[in-house]
Amino acid sequence: MARLNLLDPQVRANPYPYYAELRRAAPVSVIDPGEIWAISRYDDVVSVLKNPAVFSSQGLRAATEQPWAGYNPLTDSLVLLDPPRHTAIRSLVNHAFTLRVLPRVEPLARKVARAFAERASRGLEVDICDDLATTLPAQVIGNLLGLDDACDKFRTWSETIVAISPGTPEALRPSIVASIAELGQYLEEVFEDRRRARRDDLASDLLDAEIDGRRLDQAELMSFMFVLFVAGFETTTHLLVNSLRILAERPELLARLREAPSVIPHFVEEALRFDPSVHVTLRVATRDTEIAGVPLPAGAVVAALLASANRDETRYEHADRFDVDRDRKPSVAFGHGIHFCLGAPLARAETRIAFEELVPRVGAIHVTQEPTWNCGLTVRGVTSCRMRFEPL
Repeated sequence: MARLNLLDPQVRANPYPYYAELRRAAPVSVIDPGEIWAISRYDDVVSVLKNPAVFSSQGLRAATEQPWAGYNPLTDSLVLLDPPRHTAIRSLVNHAFTLRVLPRVEPLARKVARAFAERASRGLEVDICDDLATTLPAQVIGNLLGLDDACDKFRTWSETIVAISPGTPEALRPSIVASIAELGQYLEEVFEDRRRARRDDLASDLLDAEIDGRRLDQAELMSFMFVLFVAGFETTTHLLVNSLRILAERPELLARLREAPSVIPHFVEEALRFDPSVHVTLRVATRDTEIAGVPLPAGAVVAALLASANRDETRYEHADRFDVDRDRKPSVAFGHGIHFCLGAPLARAETRIAFEELVPRVGAIHVTQEPTWNCGLTVRGVTSCRMRFEPL
């Protein structure tokens, strides 16, 4: 088979048949961009992710650290660290993050979702990426981090920064560099303000987080805020769009959710398995090793194909079928092991709340214009998709 390029527009539009061919014929193989080793089967992906001693998270530098990009706090963030430093920093940010996130999410998320649902209930056609899928996570992340006055810039910053990869088109590079600089300057100002006067927000909590006399230094604060901002925004945005597209294709499922709202959390979990936001995470081999009998040299960059693992036929019966009633085997939509996504409960809660408000109010959802896709290596998501909502 020809070498797969994950950024090829045809692959981008529907990568799942290509993933299936990899699982069948070449489960450990070199792909592009950047001549990386793709791991496509569930068991192999989990094996890589739970073994940081052999497969270091420093592999993500292959995407985030590009010569043309200059300084990028993501290259020193929590997701690129291995134990013991990862353990220490994760403990600190967990302490701050879990204290306030979920209790504060529901009222604001429900308010934003209800406002959209009420407009949709009267009949509405919008680019969903410009509306609910952006507004909801922007308002939530902005409120949690105390960044409310910059909400209108969140989508531009997150979409451009997440597009950094070995295959980033040259035309996009200036906007990525500008977004990194703008977000960095903005966050520096936020922390300076909180040092002068604490507020009731996560930025203040991160400054105060302490375990055994250890606090986050400025570089660690900036790196964590970058990854939380980008990952927290992008993950929820694309999950919302992907879930809405699923309901547009399956009107009978929308009717079922309306009749049985208790199924909505199961719907969200199946959407995460079926079409997740994060398709790839990268690792680097710390020594000569092998996966599924295929030798890999020390220094090999390994792409764990999370979205392929979630469609592995050996783990999920009829894996290419969206089945809200399937057995609840955990997926790797949010990763696995020590790097399981810190923001997973937040993304799940926002999406659940959005559908709890929307489903009872709309009669049908239609995609009226084919979606366009981003070009990030790790995150696959829609950047534009028009939808029409019919009233009941």
